[in-house]
Amino acid sequence: MGTTLVGGGIGVVVLALVAMLFGVDPGVILSGGGEPTPATSPAGGAPTDEMADFVSVVLGDTEDTWSALFAQMGRTYEDPTLVLFSGATATACGTGQSAAGPFYCPLDHKVYIDLSFYRELRDRFQAPGDFAEAYVIAHEVGHHVQTLLGVTDRVEAAQRRASREEANALSVRTELQADCYAGVWANRAQQARNILEPGDVEEALNAAAAIGDDRLQHEAQGYVVPESFTHGSSEQRVRWFRRGFESGEPARCDTFGAGSV
Repeated sequence: MGTTLVGGGIGVVVLALVAMLFGVDPGVILSGGGEPTPATSPAGGAPTDEMADFVSVVLGDTEDTWSALFAQMGRTYEDPTLVLFSGATATACGTGQSAAGPFYCPLDHKVYIDLSFYRELRDRFQAPGDFAEAYVIAHEVGHHVQTLLGVTDRVEAAQRRASREEANALSVRTELQADCYAGVWANRAQQARNILEPGDVEEALNAAAAIGDDRLQHEAQGYVVPESFTHGSSEQRVRWFRRGFESGEPARCDTFGAGSV
C-alpha cells in the first residue's frame, strides 16, 4: 500500500479548474502551498488523478468548515483520512467493498471511496454533476462528525439493545443527520467561499433522492419495505439535506430529538 498526495499528477489547467470550483486560489495550489489532504490509495488500481484531486479538494473544504464549527463549540476538529480504492480494501471495520458505495469507518476515522461509484451515480442513478459528487463526500464526513461528537457510540450502544426494526430506525436517523450535516457544509462553504453555481443545490438534492431506500428497493425488487430502511426515503434525505443547507446550523440536525423524521 503506497501513500500518495492527491493532486500531484494532473495538469496545471485541471488543477486550476478544481481550485476555482471550490473557491481556492489557484495560485496557492500551483505554487505548492495549501496542499490538499493526503489520501492513501491501496493496491488494486490507482485512481484517475483528475477525479482524485476533485475528491481531495472537496474533503479539504469540509475540513475548513467543520474546523470553524467545532471551534465555535469549544472543540478541536480532527481531520479524517481519505482512502481511494478499487474493488475492495481492508479497513478497521472489516473488508470494504465497492458494491457498498462510499463509506466511513468510525474505528479508523477514514472515508473510503471507490471512484467508480461516481460513474454509477451519473449513469445508473441519473444524478450527474460535480456538486452531486461533493454531496456524497460531505455525507460521509457527516458520519465522521458524528463519531467525534460521540453520536456514533451512543447509537451503536442503543442498537445492541434494540430489535432489528428499532435498530434500522436508529440507522435511518443516523444517516439523515449525516445528510443534514452535508447541507450545513454546503451552506457554510457558500457563505465563506462562494462555491455554488446555478443548479448545484439541485444536483445535491437529486443525488440524495436517487439513493433513498424506497427508490433503491423499488428498483431492486419492485416493492418497498419501510421497516427495513437503513438510510431513509428519498423524501426524507432531500428534506434533511435541505434543512441543513437552509439553516447552516448543526443544531438543526437533531434527527434523534425529532418526533418523526
